[in-house]
Amino acid sequence: MGIFVKLALGANLFGTEAAEAAEGGFGFNFDILETNIINLAIVIGILVYFGRGFLGKILGDRRSTIETAIREAEQRKKDAAAALADEQQKLAQAQSEAAKIRASAEEAARSAAAAILAKAEEDIRRMRETAVQDMGREQERVIRELRQRVVNLALQKAESELSNQIDPSRQQELVDRSVSLLGGS
Repeated sequence: MGIFVKLALGANLFGTEAAEAAEGGFGFNFDILETNIINLAIVIGILVYFGRGFLGKILGDRRSTIETAIREAEQRKKDAAAALADEQQKLAQAQSEAAKIRASAEEAARSAAAAILAKAEEDIRRMRETAVQDMGREQERVIRELRQRVVNLALQKAESELSNQIDPSRQQELVDRSVSLLGGS
């Protein structure tokens, strides 16, 4: 028990003599029995012998906890990498689908524009044909009206000339002859 008391009271490995400490000097004491090297070796031996199981258990528990945490972290890393790869694949598919939709929309827009242009050209052609036909009909109507006027004017002029140049008996004779030519009596 005395050994433990000396250790607890601050026994020194390199122990200095009280006298040397009083004189203000410093020195080494190489006497094994006075420096408590044996006591320290015994205390360290007891700590190692009895504390080994306790410290071993604590260190083993800590080691297993760390190993478990590392395994869980590695598993989470693998899961995250798999999820990232899955999401990147989904993103690639979405981008591919978006590109297809965009290409389809552009193609639909081109075909719609072509259809609209074709329809507009057809409408213009039809309008031109209609305008030409309307102009032709109007021209024919105007020509008929002019012919009718010319005929009427010619008849008026001929009647006025005939009435001035032919006497009434001669007029009656011409009328009778014209009626007979037409098939009347």
